[in-house]
Amino acid sequence: MLLCDCSKHLIIVGLISAGLAMTGCKQRTGGAPGPAEVATVTIQSERLVLTTELPGRTSAYLVAEIRPQVNGIIQKRLFQEGAEVRAGDLLYQIDPAPYQAAFDQARAALAVAEANLPAARSRAERLKGLAAIHAVGQQDYDDAAAALQAAEAGAAAARAAMENARINLDYTPIKSPISGRTGRSSVTVGALVAAYQPVPLAVVQQLDPIYVDVTQSSAELLRLRHALESGRLTQDGETQRRVKLLLEDGTPYAQEGTLKFRDVTVEPSTGSVTLRMVFPNPAHMLLPGMFVRAIVEEGVNERAILAPQQGVTRDHKGNPIALLVDPAGKVEARGLELDRAIGDQWLVAKGLSPGDRLIVEGIQKVRPGDAVREVPLDAGVKSGAPSGPAAPPSN
Repeated sequence: MLLCDCSKHLIIVGLISAGLAMTGCKQRTGGAPGPAEVATVTIQSERLVLTTELPGRTSAYLVAEIRPQVNGIIQKRLFQEGAEVRAGDLLYQIDPAPYQAAFDQARAALAVAEANLPAARSRAERLKGLAAIHAVGQQDYDDAAAALQAAEAGAAAARAAMENARINLDYTPIKSPISGRTGRSSVTVGALVAAYQPVPLAVVQQLDPIYVDVTQSSAELLRLRHALESGRLTQDGETQRRVKLLLEDGTPYAQEGTLKFRDVTVEPSTGSVTLRMVFPNPAHMLLPGMFVRAIVEEGVNERAILAPQQGVTRDHKGNPIALLVDPAGKVEARGLELDRAIGDQWLVAKGLSPGDRLIVEGIQKVRPGDAVREVPLDAGVKSGAPSGPAAPPSN
């Protein structure tokens, strides 16, 4: 009986201790939990210059493929491979001896033809007077006139032959038609070359300035046109022509370029059009064939809405949504239409208005309709990394 009483006392003491512990827990937790705390930012509109990066490649401003225009043996090469040359500089010398001989022969033939002209002209004039007084027959005069015309035609043919020989002789020194940098030479001294051969002797390229050809999809052009027609974007013709460049390693190019034109034909295989730009290249940093990215200004959005990327999530269908705090202090879900990413923010085309309070921290703790306690997003949180990976906007 004594042991049973002790057990009863121990059980009572345990129940009392448990009750006191539960009472202490209730006192510490302060009763039922209050509204969840969320950090918000107030959406504002701002003036935003919209740009787009377009991939492309560089190409020489002028290209001259040096080909011989007469047959012959290369006698000299008068340039260093990779050197700068000026228009009119001598690059190669073809052996001129046979062409000099042909020119001398044609000049002598012209001299013979011209020497026969005075006698033929005098005879024709003399017989013309005699035929007028019937001192000679008309046939004699006709023969003399025909002989004069033949002599004149012979002289003209000889003159043309001499000119052709002179042109061929002038083609034996091969000169650069443009100023630029030479490439490697495909022939050496002593090589036999043919007129208008398919393989050029060398290539001269003008690199300053230099072209940059980039491609833009026709869908992007239509989107830009719709934005301009709707008034969401405005353009300034002068600033529209200024273009910046990023090199292959991502570093910006120091010189600013100019947009020359957009092609009027869409490439069927890629569905894109070509934009041609011109960039100064005094240091020859840009070489033909380099891959670059051009930063082209599309226009200015005077009332752009930017939202932090950490404040935009996706629903189960992948559509972008945002959680806002309404005037009653409750969570409101709103679907968005995103244009593009601008740094760590989304450019919102539809769904947000100036004055909306966007939840950017504490999204995981609340649902639409929940009452929340709102605090402003401090600078430290705002400059931090987003809470999750940002997904690209759906087209």
